[in-house]
Amino acid sequence: MQIADVVSVFHDEARDCDARAFARLMAHLKEIDEEHHTIIMVQVENEAGLLGDSRDGSREAERCFNAPVPRELIEKLSSEYDFLRPELQQSLKSFSSSSIGSWPEVFGKSQRTDELFMAYYYALYIERVACAGKEAYPLPLYTNVWQNADSIDAGNDVPVVVGGGHTPGEYPSGGGVINVLDIWQMLAPTLELIAPDLYLNDYANCCAKYRHRNQPLFIPEQRRDEYGARRIWTAFGSYQAIGTSPFGIDTLEPEDNAFRRHYALLAKVSKHVLQAQRDQSSIGFFFDELPRGESADAKDPSPPHTARFGPWKLLIERSFVFGHPGAGAGMVIHKGGATFLLVGWGFRVSFTHESAPFTGILRFDEKEADETGELRTLRMLNGDETRSGASCVMPNEVIDYGGFPICITIPARTAIAECEVYALEDEEV
Repeated sequence: MQIADVVSVFHDEARDCDARAFARLMAHLKEIDEEHHTIIMVQVENEAGLLGDSRDGSREAERCFNAPVPRELIEKLSSEYDFLRPELQQSLKSFSSSSIGSWPEVFGKSQRTDELFMAYYYALYIERVACAGKEAYPLPLYTNVWQNADSIDAGNDVPVVVGGGHTPGEYPSGGGVINVLDIWQMLAPTLELIAPDLYLNDYANCCAKYRHRNQPLFIPEQRRDEYGARRIWTAFGSYQAIGTSPFGIDTLEPEDNAFRRHYALLAKVSKHVLQAQRDQSSIGFFFDELPRGESADAKDPSPPHTARFGPWKLLIERSFVFGHPGAGAGMVIHKGGATFLLVGWGFRVSFTHESAPFTGILRFDEKEADETGELRTLRMLNGDETRSGASCVMPNEVIDYGGFPICITIPARTAIAECEVYALEDEEV
């Protein structure tokens, strides 16, 4: 048994002090900012959970662990079982609605039971703190989550000390990871959302999972480099994110800040992105750097993406070049009918129709946005810019022509284009 410098969630005094302090903070924000609304959302605590062990081993925690599981939790899990994340269902194999007994008796003796136990009490603790804060000043509230480096969601091969590990305690046990996200959503309803910190995990998978129960998606911490910046297009374009926040962005000089380019483009088309989020009529994507040299034959880390809008099927791939293909990122927005808005760099989109044997590009126009977000045509593109009508190409700003003497692909200028496609039906069908 170890003594750790962690506030135990099993003592009311600590919780009540925390709640009073948070209420005072929110009251102060109301006093200085209510007329201005520069603060639009507040984080409650930071990466809650227990590091170093899968559960609290203090005397009071042991008493709770060996006491009957609260009936409230059993009833919630039972009534909502079919709507739980499969990761939580996996932890409930020995559970039933009539279960009575201690935590190990109801859920089995395992680290996953320890994590369930800690999640229940952490969620109750933060719910009490959040309620006190919201009573003082009812701004939207969220809590952020240090992710586990587990199986299919692990995006990188990193050592435990860096990535947080695979088991509760190597990452904060009881925090709102996917395994116990439902527990947090059930027991901490005052929080508008549970938000994942995304550094090492599979970005798209985590975004998808944190839309569980249709909660909003916000990324409060993520990588601040170009690798991280490319990924925001997936968050906004495919999962209707309300925001992404690169951690430590203030430590970069403006000229070294990869997000300047991405956020500037996003701002120009924000009017169209917001409408697409309301309609769920867009897809976001990224293409990471391809290996060079001896690793050039390695597997592409970013395979093509597919999407479907009405009868139209889209294939989104890296932009074609004669030399080494570059990285890319962006989104495609379905504007209705056969019209699509393409935003970003380093990709191409080809179209097919569900019932027509031939599709083509009727028009492909480079656009620029004015201060209000309205788009006007800058150039009409065709020929080489569409690979002779095969696809709409959104090139990178710098292109590797591989020594080819003709600049088949023109470098991007605005990174915004609109296309209209058409389909020809076979009269014999």
